[in-house]
Amino acid sequence: MNTMTFKDVLLLLLFLFFTSACGNRSTGKLDQLTNLAKNTYTNPLLPEGSDPSAVFHNGKYYYIHGTEDKIMLWETSDITDLKHATCKVVWRPKDPSNSFHIWGPEIHYIKGKWYIYYTADDGNTDNHQLYVLENASLNPMNGSFQMKGRIVTDLKWNWGILASVFENKGKLYLLWSGWPRRRIYAENQCIYIAGMKNPWTIDSPRVLISKPDHEWERQWVNPDGTRTAYPIYVNEGPQYFHSKDYKKVIVYYAASGSWTPYYCVGMLTADANSNLLNPSSWKKKSVPVFRQSPENDVYGPGGISFIPSPDGTEWYILYHARQVTNGDAGSRDTRSPRLQKIGWDAQGMPDLGVPVRIGTVLSKPSGTIK
Repeated sequence: MNTMTFKDVLLLLLFLFFTSACGNRSTGKLDQLTNLAKNTYTNPLLPEGSDPSAVFHNGKYYYIHGTEDKIMLWETSDITDLKHATCKVVWRPKDPSNSFHIWGPEIHYIKGKWYIYYTADDGNTDNHQLYVLENASLNPMNGSFQMKGRIVTDLKWNWGILASVFENKGKLYLLWSGWPRRRIYAENQCIYIAGMKNPWTIDSPRVLISKPDHEWERQWVNPDGTRTAYPIYVNEGPQYFHSKDYKKVIVYYAASGSWTPYYCVGMLTADANSNLLNPSSWKKKSVPVFRQSPENDVYGPGGISFIPSPDGTEWYILYHARQVTNGDAGSRDTRSPRLQKIGWDAQGMPDLGVPVRIGTVLSKPSGTIK
C-alpha cells in the first residue's frame, strides 16, 4: 500500500519541477507522476454518503448509497472515480407509506434481474419497513425499477432496516436489523436471518443471530455528552462475506450508535455446511474487527460491503466514516464513502485492516481500466 498523501505528491511535483537540471529528466519525472496519478486514488470517493454498496457485473460497478428521499445509482468501470461516474435517479417513491427516511439501499443481481432493497417509513422512523424494487433490464441504468413489495419479516411487528441478501449452497437468505419488540424506552436493534423463496418473500420465521450484548455494541453517548433522546443499542447493517476457501459464511455488522465515534464492525461466522437458520450455528467475535482510528482522524467506520477488483484477484471493503468525533445525531450527516483493500490471515479469514487517513494515496484495484 502506498502511504503517500495527496499533499506529498503535490510537493514532490513542485520539487521536481524546480530542481530538475534538464528538460528530458524533468519530463521523465513528470511522466512518472502522471502514471502514479492514473494508478492511484484517495479517499473519500465522494464528499458524502452513508451505507455505500456496490456490485461488479459485466465489467461495470453499480454503486449506491443512502440519499433519504430518493434512490440514486452510479455506473462506472473504475470504482475509485465515482466523481466522474454516470449517475441516475432510479426511484422516487410516491406512496406515503414508503416515501420517508430512505436508508441503506442495496442493489443485487439475482437470477437475471436487478433488485434494490431499501428501508423507508411513513414519516415516523418507528415505522421503518423493508421494500424491494425489481428491474428486468440487462443493465440497471436502463428500463425502470418497479415496486415489488414490502418484505413481511415479523407478523407481530414488522420494523426492520438495512436489508441485504446472499446465496449459500443454492439457497437465498435475507439479513436485516430489527427490534425483538416495539420500542418502549430503550431500543435494541438485533441481527436477523430468514430463508427466501424468491427475492421479495421470506419462507421461514425470522431467526435472531446477534443482539447488542457487548459493551462495544451499546455506546450511544458522544464524547461531548450529546446523545439521542433514549438509549439505543445497535446491531445493524448486516453484510455477507466468506472465508478465502468459502468454507465459512461471515456476517459483518455495525455496532453502537452511528452518530458516535464508537460505531464499529463486528463479525459472526458459521460453517457453510451448517443450518444457517439455527442460532447455534453462529459464533460472534468478542471484539470489533474494524473500528475508529483516532491516529488517522477516522471515526465511526461502518456500513460496510465488499467488492472484487475488476480482474477478480483482490477484494475491497466499501465503508463510510467521518473525520469528527461527534457525529450528526439528527443533524447533517457528515459520513463519506471510502474504499480500501483487505487481506487474509493465516487461517484464510478476512483481515480488514485499519481505516486509513483521508488523502492517503492508495493503489487502484487490480485490473482497473486506466
